[in-house]
Amino acid sequence: MNSFFIHATQKLMEYSIPAAAFLITVLAGYGIRKLLFSRLEAWSKNTKTQLDDIIIAAVRGPFIIWFVMLGLYFGLEMTSLPKNAVIIIDKALVVLGIFSVTLVLSNISSKFIASYSAKVESALPVTSLTQNISRIIIFAVGILIILNNLGISITPILATLGVGGLAVALALQDTLSNLFSGFHITVARQIKIGDYIRLDSGEEGYITDINWRTTNIRMLPNNVVLVPNEKLTKVIVTNYCLPDKEMSISINLGVHYNSDLKKVEQVTCEVAKEVMREVAGGVPGFVPVVRYSGFGDSSVDFSVTLRVKEFVDQYLVKHEFIKRLHERYAKECIVIPYPVRAINYEQEKTA
Repeated sequence: MNSFFIHATQKLMEYSIPAAAFLITVLAGYGIRKLLFSRLEAWSKNTKTQLDDIIIAAVRGPFIIWFVMLGLYFGLEMTSLPKNAVIIIDKALVVLGIFSVTLVLSNISSKFIASYSAKVESALPVTSLTQNISRIIIFAVGILIILNNLGISITPILATLGVGGLAVALALQDTLSNLFSGFHITVARQIKIGDYIRLDSGEEGYITDINWRTTNIRMLPNNVVLVPNEKLTKVIVTNYCLPDKEMSISINLGVHYNSDLKKVEQVTCEVAKEVMREVAGGVPGFVPVVRYSGFGDSSVDFSVTLRVKEFVDQYLVKHEFIKRLHERYAKECIVIPYPVRAINYEQEKTA
């Protein structure tokens, strides 16, 4: 009985020291995490850059996990487990550590691109393609480091990938074509997320994303058109956000032949300026232009040029301009004639 008690006490002491080392390490990590990140967050609030906020947010979650792994490492070093088992567990912890660091760097790069590309004109625009490319590169490097730490030679793997890359490229021609076309669209910056475009096939709307296969276009009825990237590089595209989002719109009108054209021009310009000032989407500083274009079948034709802040603003501006102009013409006794067709009965009788 005494021998059993002594043996149990020895076993308890044998495992209690590693367990205590593990708990102390984890509790220390928890305390360091709480103290360190509270000070880092207070410091980051006083900085202008967002890089520190991105790094703190990405590291905060895995930080305690790293201390758990460190506690396991210390505990294993104090146990009497077989040496081979300790080596295997140590390698597993190293692999998990490298993978967690890779994941943190991937999140930082993705958020960094999203945060800074909108501010820096020369940076890549934020798309799922650019974010995924950065993640793939970081994960590829992380996997190679893990393989190297496991004692696996990466040279044959790279050689195999080089030989197999040709076969993969031939099998995935369409997919790779869309991938590189999407990358070309992103780098060229002639089409960006948020731009309003129209294809020569008639589809039009806002670019919402450019991914590895398709470009997503949200139409005004809130439907999404998925256009293969390769096709988008081959069709004629009208981008209503280049070189500026502001654009001119032309409205065609006509007045009666008996109208005082100087008065018509004056009244029309007054209404147009009022619309530019008061209607959301109009450009207040723009001076509207009235130009007579010809003698129609039943009216003197002319056009009015207005300016809007972006493509979709034209609908409200046109609506308000036509409504207010019609009301003003009625007050000023300016007639917008109905289409007229005259029939010569004498000529018909003679025929």
